[in-house]
Order: sequence, then structure tokens, then C-alpha cells
Amino acid sequence: MRFGIFYEHQLPKPWNEGDEARLFHQALEQVVLADRLGFDYAWEVEHHFLEEYSHSSAPEVFLAACAALTKTIRVGHGIRQVIPNYNHPARTAEGLATLDIISHGRLDFGIGEGATRLELGGFGIPAKEKRALALEAAEQIANMMVMDPYPGFEGRGFSFPCRNVVPKPMQKPHPPMWMACTNRDTIKIAASKGLGALAFSFVDPEEARNWANIYYGIIKSEDCVPIGHSVNANIAMVSNFSVHNDRAEAIRRGQEGFEFFGYAVNALVAHDALPGRSTLFADFQKSRANSDEEIIAARSMAERNANGIGTPDDIREHITAFQDAGVDQVIFLQQAGRNRHDHICESLELFAAEVMGGFKAQVAEREARKARELAPYVAAAMGRKAWMQPLADHEIPVVPASVVRAQINATTR
Repeated sequence: MRFGIFYEHQLPKPWNEGDEARLFHQALEQVVLADRLGFDYAWEVEHHFLEEYSHSSAPEVFLAACAALTKTIRVGHGIRQVIPNYNHPARTAEGLATLDIISHGRLDFGIGEGATRLELGGFGIPAKEKRALALEAAEQIANMMVMDPYPGFEGRGFSFPCRNVVPKPMQKPHPPMWMACTNRDTIKIAASKGLGALAFSFVDPEEARNWANIYYGIIKSEDCVPIGHSVNANIAMVSNFSVHNDRAEAIRRGQEGFEFFGYAVNALVAHDALPGRSTLFADFQKSRANSDEEIIAARSMAERNANGIGTPDDIREHITAFQDAGVDQVIFLQQAGRNRHDHICESLELFAAEVMGGFKAQVAEREARKARELAPYVAAAMGRKAWMQPLADHEIPVVPASVVRAQINATTR
């Protein structure tokens, strides 16, 4: 089992001067600590305009800082918004390759599309087209990172001429590719495209087993046709994370933050928004105190989603269940709501000291066995891929040296 940590950069109101800066620098301290403790991944989301819920609008900057401050932990876009309206595919390819170089080949690349009207509407993205636009862009980003030169593209979401997109990433053919998944349907899509599944939904081990069976069943089938130049057959599940030797204290430290996370995910999709005047955390607090019945219901939901909160023994049991279900990585959400920096660090340290070692000792054998089992299926999947054809030297178009020269050439043809 691999272990990751995950950041939305949540900042509930009221805000005081310096709060945003403190949030980011404390997150960097946590990543540095996780690196020293032996965690495998640090994942960073990309969202726009989602005040209080996520102030992570420039993950490439945060991840570059993480890469510079750490030695072994992998840095992951979990996810990068790849639709061209958010980030032009060529700029994404350039940024990914640069970050892979800066990190000495420690980058993972998750793709996403956004779900809220605040984001989609802000960038003029039709909600019904977002999935197709994201997958089209992701495939071309992979091509841009590999091909020399990139032949050019005319597509549904963007057009781009022949150019050599540089630099090229350190990892060959390119960093491992993942896709954000929130339900069984997106798990199926990720597997069919040869992408790792970043399962950003809180599910119990039984449902995780269902997701893993669906995912690996498709990876092994003829339905798997990769959009990248390699297959990344992995499934990662997000989990709450608050560890203390006293279970009640672990709950006290983490429960409210994780409840806020769940509330906000739903509210941002279902509720109208007034930009610059968010009351997300205040609304959440009101919802917790509405009535005895609602409090009981909220606590019941919290208990169902409380996996990852408790003693080291509780967490060990929780992870074992995910491992037995076929999950490859557990990603811990520890920075949520008003969860405190010192409590997060203490949880990371306690987990590393009492839980992590037993699982890490099994990684090499488990992954080698899995690689042997999947090798023929991966080879078959790559054989089904529709490859973009490279240009022969005589087919590479000349790019005129100036606008004037281009106009002259156009008029003399």
C-alpha cells in the first residue's frame, strides 16, 4: 500500500490578515514532514473561485515549492484542470515537463474538468461538453510531452499548429496519468482510457472492492484503449485522517473539518453563490445546529465517513480493509475546515511511527506481483491505441521568420 496526502487549501471565514499565507506555508511544512516520514505522494487539487472551500488555484506553483523542499515524495496534480479554457494544453505540457525536471522525475499528472458553475461559467465551458473536452485535451497533452515535433491538432476544444513543445519530461514516455473519479461511471472511464483512478469519494471498503473490481476488469478487457503513451493501472482512494492514541481526541480534532468538507462539496453544486461574499462555513455551522434530528443524522453520516479517524489500531484496520479490497494507495485528507496544523503534524508522525511500516514492507512484492499479472493486458491495451503519426522531416512545415514574411508568402502562393 502506498500513502498520499491531499490538499484543497481550505480557509473558512472569518479571514484575518495573513491567514492565506499561513495556510500555504503550513501546508508546505506538512509536505516536508511527510517526505521525511516516508509518505509516497503529495497531491494538490486545482480549483478556481471556490472561496473557503479551495484556495488552490495555482497548483503548479505549490507543487514546484514542494519539489524544491523535498527529496523522495512524489508530487501529484490531483488534479490539473486540462480543458483549454482553463489551461491551454501546450502550456500544461510545458509546465508538467518543467515540474518533472525540477522534481527529478517525481511528478504524477491527474486530469480533471471541474463541476461547479463558478468554475465552468467563469471560463465559459459548456457543462455538457466538459468530459469530452477534458479527455481530448489530456490525450494531446501526452502527445505534446512525447512527440518531437508535435504535428499539430484540429479538435473540438482547441486547434494548435506544429510545434516542438519543450522541455520534455524526465520520466519516459511521460509522468503517470490519472483521472479524478467520483462514482462507478468515472471509474469505468478512467480504466477504459488506461488512466489511474483518483477516487475522490468517501466509500467504505465493500464499495471500494466493487470499484476496484470494475476498474481492473476493464483494464484487462478490450475496452481499455489508452489515451496516454503508457497505462497507469492504479486505484487510489481518499480517506479522512486524524490519528491519536485517544479515539475521542482524534474525533474531536478532525470530525468538524471533515464534515465541513462533505457539506461544502454538496453546497457548491447545489446552492447559489455570491462571489466575494461566501458564507459557506457559517452556513455549515447553522446546518449542524438546526435540530436534534438533523444533528443525529449528521453524526450518523459522519460515523459512516469516519474511516481514517481514530487510534493507530483503528487506522491499521481501516487501511487493511482497503488493501484487501484491491486499492493501491490511500490518500489522506487531513487539511479540512479548521483542522489545526499542529494536530495534522502529530497525526502524520504517529501514523508513520506505529502504522506505516507494516504496509510499506509489503509494497515491493505486491507491486512486482501485480506488474507480472497485468503485463500481457497492458501490452494488449497499448496495441489497441490509435497513435498520432509523427511527421517525416520533409513534412514539417516551415514557420516564417516574421509576420511580414508570412504575409508575403501567402500572397505569392
